[in-house]
Amino acid sequence: MKLTRMTQIGGLAAASLLALSACGASNEGGASNEGGGEPAGGGEETAAEDWADCTPGAESADTTGMEADATTDITIGAFNGWDESFAAAHLTKHVLEEDGYTVDVQAFEAAPGFTGVAQGDIDFLMDAWLPLTHADYIEQYGEDLEAQGCWYNNAKLTIAVNEDSPAQSIADLAEMGDEYGNRIVGIEPGAGLTKTTQESAIPTYGLEDYEFVVSSTPAMLSELQSAVDSGDNIAVTLWRPHWAYDAFPVRDLEDPEGAMGGAEVIYNFSRTGFTEENPKVSQLLKNLVLDDEHLSSLENVMFSEEGHGGENNDAAVDEWVADNQDFIDDWKAGALSGA
Repeated sequence: MKLTRMTQIGGLAAASLLALSACGASNEGGASNEGGGEPAGGGEETAAEDWADCTPGAESADTTGMEADATTDITIGAFNGWDESFAAAHLTKHVLEEDGYTVDVQAFEAAPGFTGVAQGDIDFLMDAWLPLTHADYIEQYGEDLEAQGCWYNNAKLTIAVNEDSPAQSIADLAEMGDEYGNRIVGIEPGAGLTKTTQESAIPTYGLEDYEFVVSSTPAMLSELQSAVDSGDNIAVTLWRPHWAYDAFPVRDLEDPEGAMGGAEVIYNFSRTGFTEENPKVSQLLKNLVLDDEHLSSLENVMFSEEGHGGENNDAAVDEWVADNQDFIDDWKAGALSGA
């Protein structure tokens, strides 16, 4: 379907803090609040809620009986530094190449990525975060894009702890400082996650007595590894999706006040005319559903030091698929939404 232009929705009160600067292991300060602007009015909030209301796999259908499209050269855009972008793109590349397509995954910053799709130079991208992070690109290019379903609906900022530690909620930390060394280990100073923690979570939950360690994503992961190895409790700023949820025994603290913001949805968008010209690929995109378990395990193989370290994404996907062939079969059959 061709999208109608939507009004700019970058504000949306406290939820605007969710415009992520950290969506992958290396995008520590890469994205800002790209929506920008002032808090939206009532009509604009309705547009935002429409984008948030997407069920991954809702348009699923069996593709196993479909022939390959007449056009088999496919270009997928992925966003530099956004791990889930490359995970989804190279996983899709693997499946399409099994069916005889020739697929090229190209890396872009978000702005030229959306521009390339809108101009028809890229067939599709798989990492549009809505209703906030990429709202301005949909506002700008919506008439030149086709929605191809959403595949993940739990993209959010978190404060996480080792799974065997006592705190269940961020609110618990105020009375459990000794358990966590009175520290929260963060990432880069320019990250949206850092800003949200400093300006929202800490004052909301009365954590001013905690030392908020602003460092880097690798340093945070190193401290997390050390704490897990030594059996110490630790609280870190984290985000979903991230491979740390597969690599370490960690869990999110509940956020009863919503200080870290709500969850976003990750969409596919293609150039106009793609659905008609490539109906099989279009349907496969609509079939894709990645939950936290599958996505974090895939990213762990692709990007962790124990995996491929981001150096050979295709080999990492091959390795992951060898252990998850049922996922691929269900994807092609349109059965992931009910799996």
